[in-house]
Amino acid sequence: MATWSDFQQAEPEFAARVQRLFDAGRHKTIATLRADGSPRISGIECEFEGGELRFGSMTGSRKGADLTRNPRFALHGPTFHPVAGKEREWPGEAKITGRAIAAGPVVTDDPAETAEGETFTADIDEVVITHLDDAATMLVVEWWTPAGGLRHVERA
Repeated sequence: MATWSDFQQAEPEFAARVQRLFDAGRHKTIATLRADGSPRISGIECEFEGGELRFGSMTGSRKGADLTRNPRFALHGPTFHPVAGKEREWPGEAKITGRAIAAGPVVTDDPAETAEGETFTADIDEVVITHLDDAATMLVVEWWTPAGGLRHVERA
């Protein structure tokens, strides 16, 4: 597993593209595992700060309970549909899988604001970008893992 900083150091250009895709919209989607092992999808916000990927959950949320019980997650950045005739302009989408590490209570920048909940940092298993090739005729999947490094495949 790796921190966001480890990933950035290993693949700075790829990490920058992943972060741009995540930063393109505020709302992301996270998959967690319920107590019975079935998947749960929830909306979430995340941030890249101090070499870490951070996200949180409100006090008493099912998402937080899921992550506390079983830290595995899959995080999907905001999605944008390719526009017909402008497929070459589609930026693609990014995904990150790993394990959530409890990092304490939610902290806000505004001392007057009270926030309840828990913050998590990501221990990263895999980072993926899917996009189209330059001709917009093939799907390109690029992925990085701590053990395997950066790889890619093209699919017609």
